[in-house]
Amino acid sequence: MEEVDKILIHALRQTGTDLSEDIDSVKQFTSELIVEAVVKCLRVINPVLGSSLSPSLPPGMSARFRVGMSLAQACQDLGFKGEIGYQTFLYSSEPEIRSLLMFLVEKLPRESAEASDQPAGKSSVLQKAIAVKIRAQLTTPWLPPHCRLPSLCKTQSPGPSQRFQVQLLSLPHSIKGPGKMQRKEVKDYQRDFLLPVTVQPSHHASVAASLLEQHMAELSAAQEWEGEWNSQGLLSRLAPEEYRSRKITRLHKRIVELLRSAAKPCSQSDVSGPQSCADLSEVLQSLKGSAISDNKGSHFTHTQKFSFTQMPQEPDKVAQQMAAVSSSLPCGNQTERDVQALHQQELESMLQQSVLHKEQLTENLKRITVTAAQVWDELKQRELENNEKEKIVQMKKQTADLLPNAEENLVKLQFLVEASAKRVVNLASQWEKHRAPLIDEHRRLKELCSNQDMESSRKLSEIKDLHDKIRQSAEEAKNKEGLYKQLITELENLPQDVSRSAYTARILEIVGNIKKQKEDITKVLSDTKELQKEINSLTGKLDRTFAVTDELVFKDAKKDESVRKSYKYLAALHENCSQLIQTIEDMGTILREIRDLEEQIETENCNKIVANLERILEDYRAIRQENSALAAKVREA
Repeated sequence: MEEVDKILIHALRQTGTDLSEDIDSVKQFTSELIVEAVVKCLRVINPVLGSSLSPSLPPGMSARFRVGMSLAQACQDLGFKGEIGYQTFLYSSEPEIRSLLMFLVEKLPRESAEASDQPAGKSSVLQKAIAVKIRAQLTTPWLPPHCRLPSLCKTQSPGPSQRFQVQLLSLPHSIKGPGKMQRKEVKDYQRDFLLPVTVQPSHHASVAASLLEQHMAELSAAQEWEGEWNSQGLLSRLAPEEYRSRKITRLHKRIVELLRSAAKPCSQSDVSGPQSCADLSEVLQSLKGSAISDNKGSHFTHTQKFSFTQMPQEPDKVAQQMAAVSSSLPCGNQTERDVQALHQQELESMLQQSVLHKEQLTENLKRITVTAAQVWDELKQRELENNEKEKIVQMKKQTADLLPNAEENLVKLQFLVEASAKRVVNLASQWEKHRAPLIDEHRRLKELCSNQDMESSRKLSEIKDLHDKIRQSAEEAKNKEGLYKQLITELENLPQDVSRSAYTARILEIVGNIKKQKEDITKVLSDTKELQKEINSLTGKLDRTFAVTDELVFKDAKKDESVRKSYKYLAALHENCSQLIQTIEDMGTILREIRDLEEQIETENCNKIVANLERILEDYRAIRQENSALAAKVREA
């Protein structure tokens, strides 16, 4: 236990526990020292859990009980499975404290246990100071602004806060489709004209929110595609590109059908085909005549274009425009600014009128287009009906032509029917000849197709299993890579100047002591077995000797009186020897019980039961005094 206590004391000193140099065993720990060591270990293992615990025992007994209960609960939350309570800290025993400290030291992080062995440089000192500062700020509870002390105003200031505003970003990797190559123009645009991501949003505070939204959208799209491909794409037995193209085609067809169904209620069925075509040509001609050129020109050019455009369907508007143009000519007493303002107003009014006229013409064009499509559909349907009626009329005409020579035609028709029947019978016999092998071939191909379907379904299930295994292998590889990086960092953080020979020699010494103890135990067991064998052999020899002696003496005791007395003495001697052996065995049993009781006494002495009972009595008296003092205060109040 000395080696274990040294390791525990060394680890506790690294956590910041104030242990003096003369302490070299757990037996020397006091209650205050145990509480301080446990709290320091808890703060290193879990700062959130240990920040609310006090490393020193308060003077009041009720407060001490509360501290002990909170420490016991914290150790149970970490996973300690042994028996623990307030008595473990206030009335401690050496084995319980040793097991608790061993559990906490095993829970300590490697970095904290080895930080003191690393060489102290400027960077390490700075990093330690930063870590201490951050840990202190994290353990400080949050307070409202009006309750903060001046020392907390800097660390708990609200700071700048921004709204989570998202804007659309243009990223090169998101523009490129899966499995497609970008064109040269797109690459040139991305290289020469595409702005950086930090400049694209209108506000700099929206960059982080926009990036998060963009990445979340791409990740969700990738997950949806993977789920759809694993559930439906594999079942379609198509390549990913072909599956995407078919899906896009189906979407386009669906959109067209929805647009057509939405446009049907707006159609007019009373408009004829030629009239709709004429209306369509008139609308196109009006659009050509009333189109406004986008080329920039002078005010005179626009005025001349709007004033001399022929629009026979709306003479009132043309007259109004001519009147406006004539009134817009500058007079002698008007200034140039008034003239420009008047011209600007006239241009705006003309533009508004032209936009309204264009919208009206667009609506008329849509309505006429829908009407024309319906008329063409109706025309096709009527053409099909006319073709059917023409066939019926032609059949009736041929029948009417056969009526004058009915008997002769009936004979011919009967002859044709008989010939047709014979031909049908002949064809049926020929079909039966060909039908049997075709049916067999059909059955064979059907069975082969079913087998292929079963094989394909089996392979599909194997592919799914392989996908799952690949995914699991990728996750395991990722976890192992993370573990490898963690082990590499731990290896780099290990102290390089510590010699392994000291630890190796200590381990070899411990192993040697264990081997020596095992040899001693084996030797004692072998000696005990040999002794037991010897005892058993002597007991058997004694029983056999007594039996032989008893038989011989008993034979002579019948003849001689002195031999009879010897026989009685022999029986008494045998009985006394048996009692003596039984007494020796009872003494051995009593000695073993004495040793067991001595060990139990030593164990109880290690637990310091008497001292703990005395401390409990003292604490009980202190609690009674506190209760009486509180009762007196209550009475006074």
